[in-house]
Order: sequence, then structure tokens, then C-alpha cells
Amino acid sequence: MFRVLSLLLVTTGLCLLMAFQSGKPAAKTPNIVLFFIDDLGYGDLSVNGALGYKTPNLDKMATEGTRFTNFMAAQAVCSASRAALLTGCYPNRLGISGAFGPNAGVGLNPKEETIAELVKAQGYATGIFGKWHLGSDQEFLPLQQGFDEYYGVPYSHDMWPLHPWQERAKYPPLHWIDGNKQVKEIKNLEDASELTPVITEKAISFIKRNKNKPFFLYVPHPLPHVPLAASAKFRGKSERGIFGDVMMELDWSVGEIMKELKAQGLDNNTLVIFTSDNGPWLNYGDHAGSAGGFREGKGTSFEGGQREPCIMRWPGVIPAGRVSNKLLSTLDVLPTIAKLTGAKLPKEKIDGLDFTALLKGDESQTPRESFLYYYRKNSLEAVRKGDWKLVFAHPGRTYEGSLPGKNGQPGPAPEDHQFPKALYNLARDPSERYDVLEQNPEIVAELEKIADAAREDMGDDLQQKTGKNVREIGRTVRK
Repeated sequence: MFRVLSLLLVTTGLCLLMAFQSGKPAAKTPNIVLFFIDDLGYGDLSVNGALGYKTPNLDKMATEGTRFTNFMAAQAVCSASRAALLTGCYPNRLGISGAFGPNAGVGLNPKEETIAELVKAQGYATGIFGKWHLGSDQEFLPLQQGFDEYYGVPYSHDMWPLHPWQERAKYPPLHWIDGNKQVKEIKNLEDASELTPVITEKAISFIKRNKNKPFFLYVPHPLPHVPLAASAKFRGKSERGIFGDVMMELDWSVGEIMKELKAQGLDNNTLVIFTSDNGPWLNYGDHAGSAGGFREGKGTSFEGGQREPCIMRWPGVIPAGRVSNKLLSTLDVLPTIAKLTGAKLPKEKIDGLDFTALLKGDESQTPRESFLYYYRKNSLEAVRKGDWKLVFAHPGRTYEGSLPGKNGQPGPAPEDHQFPKALYNLARDPSERYDVLEQNPEIVAELEKIADAAREDMGDDLQQKTGKNVREIGRTVRK
């Protein structure tokens, strides 16, 4: 026994000596900061060509990290997109579609496992400050989905009594939610101008209070979704009007949070992800963003609806100043965070793919080769493999052919436009203008096989097919 103890002490001493001599601290799992912006278009950052205002903090983040230029939101609408980000599943697999209203009586099923739940099991502190939009009844709020703290709005901030359709919609008063409780009411645009600064303040406080343990900080900013509102500090500061003012304030928010990470000595051990839930709401005209030359916008399965700006930064791990054109999606965030934090994947099937190697700079890796464009309740409107995208005949929203609105009022955006079946090569035609279906029958056949497998798995309302592997949405238990 004495010899065993002696050997153990010697071995431990050698290990400690080697660690000291190497000068390298023990490896730590990273903090995660995830920005998820509402209705931000591909062209709304100055690094992507925005005009009339600058986003210097995000531009700096791009020079210090990697821009992913083929990054897809899972669907082009609020609740569905957020469900996909937090669960790694196509939202229609979870029975989720559209944007939940305050009286919807449904939400993300509490049985589903979120990023917050996975990393919390690894000892992470978890906080969300901003827009939730995955069910406003208490059983669906963030504290019931793995978050320790929540301060924000339960759904889009246009779902309030000032909505132009209020006579028909009958929206209740809009409140900030603190944990599970309603607190201050947001009554008007002056109150709404506090959204970005309050969320920023809460996020910074969370970092300060959790600097000595790993944390997951989720910041889903409600703006630049309409109605637009900027604080007095930024109002009237851009050449682009109120939209530019809002974007400047959102960029400031990112900068303040990044500054706090550095002040707390956390900068080099924090993965920061910045992206958006869907493309711009184009019929709002001067109150809407830009799809950056891609076709259509929010609420469509064209690239303008789902291709989003995406920047990821982690000094010393993610290559600085890199641009990656590999296909990725918000679906892939959960499994990648799980890998980086040592968390277990959800027990139920997910659709996301781990892109850790690509994230760290290995461009030989192609984790995602295909992508499904579902919309409405469960309509498979398009499929993609590599650069090829096959759009199926479907009725849908279009912004083309109608003048956009002005000063916060929307223009028309017909929902029943009949889109024909078409094939696009996104490498040569990213704006999806030239249908090459007839010239490429073998490509069409390959993409049809992907679509058939998806219909078998998750169904397709366009073909009246029910999927074998869909799960139940959460439903409110009325007492």
C-alpha cells in the first residue's frame, strides 16, 4: 500500500510540474453568447454592404472572426425559426409553424430539449434577455426550458393594442416578463425605445454575475422588427432614418456586451455567434431592411427569406478575417455547442449537424450537404443540395409587383402568388432568376429523392403527406 501511495504522489507531482512548465492552463469549455436578431436581412450590416449607417462593432467582429455566407435560418418566420435554433430540429418536426400570437394556447413542448437545458446539465449558468416567442403561457416560458434567468418580451412587440389590425386581432397589453411574471407594460413607441438598452443592460449584468462559471447568454433582440424605435441617444443619427438609427443601436449593444467580456477577462474563452431569425419584412419599405440582392424576404422560401448574416468569433480558435461559403443552418448550432461544451445531445432525433471542425478552420469539411425549405404549416416548398436548389410549385408570399409602404405602414404582400416549379444554380444565380430545370433532369431527379425522403420523414402539405417522425407541439393546460 505504501509503494502504491508513493507512486501516486510521484506521478501527481510530475503531472503538475509538466503543466507548470508548459505554461498552458487546463482546457476550459467556452462561454457562449448567442445574438439572434429579429427580421435582420442579409444586407443590413455595413460589412455586407448596408448604406446610410455603419455597424462598426459587427464589422470588427467579422475581422476578428469568421463570416459564414451560406448560413440559413430554418424557416422564414419568428416562432418556427426560434424553435429550430434552440432545439436543432426543423420546426415542423416539432409541430411548430408561423408566429405564435399571445392567445395561441400553444408553445414549444416542454419535453423538447433546448441548448439551455443541455449546457445547464454541464454546470452552465443560462440566461435569455430579449424576445422569446415560443409560447406566452407560463408552462412554455424560458424558465421551464432550461434558462435560469429571463427578462424580455414574450412575443413580437407589434402584438399589442397599437397594432393597425387591433380591432380584429384584439391583442392584450404587452408587458416585459421578468422570470415568469409580467412587470412593466410597454404602452407606446417611447416605451419600446427602451427595448435595446434594457436588454443590453440585463445581458451585461448577467456576465458580471456569472464571470466565475461557464455561461450561456442568449440575446434575441426584438428589433429591427417593426414597429421601429430607438433610444434618444441614437434617434436621428443615421442617414437611413429610423431603421438606420435602430441598426446603429443594435450594433452598439453588441459592442457593449463584447466590451464587458473583455473587461471581465472572458474574451478569449467565449464563443460569440451573431445571426438573424429570418429575412427583412420588405413591404414595410423604409422601415424594412435589405435582403442584400437575394430574392424576396421574410415569409418566403427564397434566399432573401432564409439566408442570414452570420458571424462567429472566438479568438485563437476561430480563424480571424475568414469567409466560409459552406452551407450551414441555425439547426447546426445546438450540436456544435454540445460538442464544444461536452454536453449530451437530445434523446429525440434532431436535424442539426456538428460543424466544430469547420468552425475551427478546416475548410476541407462539409458537414451539411442538403437543406429543406419548409414553410406554412408543413409545406415542403424547396430542397437544396450543394449549389442546386429545386423549388416546388406552391402558393406563397411575394413582395414583387407591389409598392412597399412608408413611415411604418405596410404595403401589400400577396400570400397566394403561384410560384412554378423551378431549378436554380445558386453559385451562378444567387438571386434565383434563371430557371434551368429543363437543362438539368439528372439534378432534378437527385433533388426529388431528397424531397421524397423528407416527405416520408416529416410529411408535406403540398402533397397531402403525413410524416412518420413528427412530434407534438406543446398545448396549454387550461385549469
